[in-house]
Amino acid sequence: MPITGTLSKMTYVPGDLFSVNPLTAQNVPGLFARNERVVAIFETESGPLAMVLVGATIVASIETIWAGTVTPPAGKAVFSWDYPTTGPEALTLEKGAEMGRFKLGSTVVMLFAQDAIETFADGVEPGETTRMGQAFATLTQAA
Repeated sequence: MPITGTLSKMTYVPGDLFSVNPLTAQNVPGLFARNERVVAIFETESGPLAMVLVGATIVASIETIWAGTVTPPAGKAVFSWDYPTTGPEALTLEKGAEMGRFKLGSTVVMLFAQDAIETFADGVEPGETTRMGQAFATLTQAA
């Protein structure tokens, strides 16, 4: 988790399984929107955060800590699950906690609320790899 957040929704979106290497990403239009995805929405102090786990060639499955193995499902339909954001059943994950995994690795696309990012860290540029634990941005102060 890049920031502490409470899970509010998860959606499985079927799709292709193109490789997500840089060469393929440059040559397949809309690659990250075309590949199979698991979208997890979290409520955070900086607004909503969408973490999009993108499937790829040879990725055996996508798992989350709350649902276990999400892919590959049976069929090709979109599935969504809503989760409580308050009370004893709410799932809050702290910054740095594991939220899921790929079997063989892939890509995670993160979408923050408008104006939630104040600045990006030095060296964070399009096409650069970000590793777990590496700072990539400074968030604006919570409202």
